[in-house]
Amino acid sequence: MSGYLSGRDIDWGMVAISLIICVLGVVQIFSATHGSAWDDAWWKQIIWIGAGMLLMWIATAIDYHALMQHVTAFYILSVVLLLVVLLVGKQAFGSTRWIPIAPGIHLQVSEFVKLVIILLVARFMTELHGDSLEARDLLKVLALIAVPMLLVVKEPDLGTSLTYLPILGVGAVLAGLNWRYLAAAAIIVVLILPVGIHFLKPYQKARLVSFLDPERDPKGTGYQVIQSRIAVGAGGMWGKGVNQGTQTQLRFLPVPHTDFIFSAFAEEHGFVGVVVVLALYFMLLMQIVKNAQTAPDRAGMYICMGVAALLLFHVLVNVGMVVGRMPVTGIPLPLMSAGGSSMLSIFIMLGLVNNVRLRRFVN
Repeated sequence: MSGYLSGRDIDWGMVAISLIICVLGVVQIFSATHGSAWDDAWWKQIIWIGAGMLLMWIATAIDYHALMQHVTAFYILSVVLLLVVLLVGKQAFGSTRWIPIAPGIHLQVSEFVKLVIILLVARFMTELHGDSLEARDLLKVLALIAVPMLLVVKEPDLGTSLTYLPILGVGAVLAGLNWRYLAAAAIIVVLILPVGIHFLKPYQKARLVSFLDPERDPKGTGYQVIQSRIAVGAGGMWGKGVNQGTQTQLRFLPVPHTDFIFSAFAEEHGFVGVVVVLALYFMLLMQIVKNAQTAPDRAGMYICMGVAALLLFHVLVNVGMVVGRMPVTGIPLPLMSAGGSSMLSIFIMLGLVNNVRLRRFVN
């Protein structure tokens, strides 16, 4: 194992970009929470980053082929843990998403299920017979993913459950899914969407209404979106500076260190800062895609592209949310938003990407 972990073979570019984004996140968390009830969030974030780096190294060291051989056990464990969350999980903000593991430390199981979905899709697609993904195969893997998805929706956490779909989507396309099936799936979604709305929780319906017309209830359901857009626009070209954002520092902007950290960053660092951060995410995604292109086998390619699809979905939805182009879903901005479970799971994903990269030198 140690022979595989040669320092020259690690994708240091990917690691460096990730840490730069993390540093920007810590600075913004410090600025957004200074003098508030969350003013210890920034140093907690540093601890999570350190723990994430350790887990990344571990994920790099264990051959991903060995991990895929145990994906059935991982899947069963993830389902069991999601059931445990529903039974004895910690409730906060109207949702039951966390399992307490120590005083003051709670893990969000649904974040780590993303890793299982990535490995599950990679193994399933790799073991397919034939050059294309048939409808029956797609339904099989969709049924497997639907189980944890429905359990996460039950918490309720619709946003996190939706993050599982891009992993399946990119895997299906790369496996050769017939475009007719994609068109049929799109038509089905459009047809059942009006019916599906009736199954949403009241607060989820309110978020959808506020997305379509935030001015309809500016002091209620539309408040978050309106304040977020004001903060983004107030940043101008160069921003107001660290600790100088009025929307952020005067607490008009809700949860500026988690879901709306991009709004706070845009207000204090302006258009230029936003371009820099988005460029960093683009570079990170390109590094991951590059590792997918040089993967030693199809399994490694599926793992890397699953990670890339998931991170891209997170960035697009979070950024779209804060500028009012997406409904408020609570999906965090990768490596920037405060939160331990998200940070740990993302670093493990980056470890898997490095894992794939290393094996191209030994196969």
